Amino acid sequence: MSTILWIIAAVLVIAGILALFRRQILWGIVLIVVGLLVGPGGVSIFT
Repeated sequence: MSTILWIIAAVLVIAGILALFRRQILWGIVLIVVGLLVGPGGVSIFT
């Protein structure tokens, strides 16, 4: 389960960074924050 959370978090953060480069500032910030919350190192919403 931990590995799956890391993969989901990484995908969300990368998608957020790409959104920032496409000038979608709000969407990029939301994706990055959600990615950090989902990741096992952050405040995981699944535990």
